[in-house]
Amino acid sequence: MQVKLRRNESSENLIKRFSRKMKNSDIIDEVLERQYYKKPSVKKREQHFRRLRTIEKAKRKEAELEARNNK
Repeated sequence: MQVKLRRNESSENLIKRFSRKMKNSDIIDEVLERQYYKKPSVKKREQHFRRLRTIEKAKRKEAELEARNNK
């Protein structure tokens, strides 16, 4: 990952841009995930529950939008 210093940019802003870029690329998450071995069945189970959470969240958002539109 590389971030070049822009003209008239402070070092603090450079560090902020770098950290933002790292978060968006999910490199840190991948490193943390690979830190310990997980059985394939555990990964599959986690992925299943993650999918369920995202579906529920989408349903809640949709219901909330519908409630706002009905007012």
